[in-house]
Amino acid sequence: MSDFNHRILDDTSHRPWPMPAGPWLMTQTWNDLLFAHWPVDVRALRDRVPPSFELDLFDGQAWLGIVPFHMTNVAPRLVPPLPWVSAFPELNVRTYVRIGDKPGVYFFSLDAGNRVAVGAARTLLNLPYYTAEMAVTADSGRIRYESRRPDPPAEFRATYRGLGGPRPPQPGTLEYFLTERYCLYAVNHRHVAYRLDIHHPPWPLEAAEAEIPLNTMAGAAGIRLPSMAPLLHFAKRQDMVCWAPEMLSRDRAF
Repeated sequence: MSDFNHRILDDTSHRPWPMPAGPWLMTQTWNDLLFAHWPVDVRALRDRVPPSFELDLFDGQAWLGIVPFHMTNVAPRLVPPLPWVSAFPELNVRTYVRIGDKPGVYFFSLDAGNRVAVGAARTLLNLPYYTAEMAVTADSGRIRYESRRPDPPAEFRATYRGLGGPRPPQPGTLEYFLTERYCLYAVNHRHVAYRLDIHHPPWPLEAAEAEIPLNTMAGAAGIRLPSMAPLLHFAKRQDMVCWAPEMLSRDRAF
């Protein structure tokens, strides 16, 4: 399968809980990620996250992340990547939640430059995916990223790069809290909460610099960002696998 690194399946000692017992279902490779994070008001998030998910805070502070990257190797297990569906840009707006002892990610939006992928994710997982016009180019280590979503409208434009020296974040640090998460939480079409487990190696994080002249992504989700520079991290590449969603309750999440 292309250049996907299947050896990640043997690297499990860093995980906060064991991998699921069943077979994984899909591969993805995430490339040239920028993690841009802002501290945000807890109450603003609480009103926009299903009540069945506990907000996950770091020293009492909530965080919102905007994460641009581009994907390759997007394919079901045992199926080779296909050029027209397996590689495309994606832009996520996310915060952090948990159920019990399993912290995860909650997405307010996931913009993608591939209508097929958007339709599949909405149909199968009820994730808030949107089709956007997106362009990603690299020049001398700098990533130029543009995204424009027509409906509901949201835009993002940035130039960013890593500053070198990738290393895994250390447990207990804010960098670890913001990145080392091995599941996402969402609700299905019947409004029942589920968890979707993922697996990847520890993040090879670098400090980063970025210019972000246009960013209406958080506002489109109804969240106001503070007037301050974001906390920035960069990762060149991350290979991952994911499993089928696990329903957490038969009760409606909201």
